[in-house]
Formats: sequence, C-alpha cells, structure tokens
Amino acid sequence: MRYWMRRASLWETALLERIEMELEKIRNLSDEELAHHEKTSAEQLFRLRFQVALGQNDGVKKLRQLRKEIAQIKTIARERTLGIRGAVPESGVSAEFKSVKKGAR
Repeated sequence: MRYWMRRASLWETALLERIEMELEKIRNLSDEELAHHEKTSAEQLFRLRFQVALGQNDGVKKLRQLRKEIAQIKTIARERTLGIRGAVPESGVSAEFKSVKKGAR
C-alpha cells in the first residue's frame, strides 16, 4: 500500500462523523432559527475579535470555530434559496420558470 493510499485513521473517521452530525443539526433548523443562530454567532465573533485586539483573550481556536460555523450556516441558507437541499421557497422567478417549462411541452 502506498503512502497516499492509506486508510483513514480512526481519529479522522470520528472527526468526519462529528462534522456531519453538526451539519445535520444545522440543516434541521428552520429558516428563522438559522438566521437567529447566524446573528448570535456573528455577535460572538465580533466580541471575541474585540477581546483579542485588546489583549484580553487569546481565543484563536474559538475564532476559527465561529468563522467556520457562520460559513456553514450561510452555505445551508444559500442551498435552501437555490433549492439544492431543504425547503424550496416559491419565488416569482422559479414559479415563472415552471409555468414556462410546462407550456413548452
């Protein structure tokens, strides 16, 4: 077995499972809960950045976690607006597209 073909270690497998579980928890939130969670995470990130700038806190790991969490929330919200996963909002463009598509047949 070559070095680049190695199997995933137990630690890597557990890490991937944990990340997937966190994503599933976020995906199960409603749109309002998702927006609220994004807002509170952004506020926490702002406060933590302020503390780091003042030298009161050395929260590099927490900064990284919050940025990642906000990115995951925004990604899931965008997936929903595009209709990739989760609830599909009925906007004027998508309803218009569906009616044009049905009329073309």
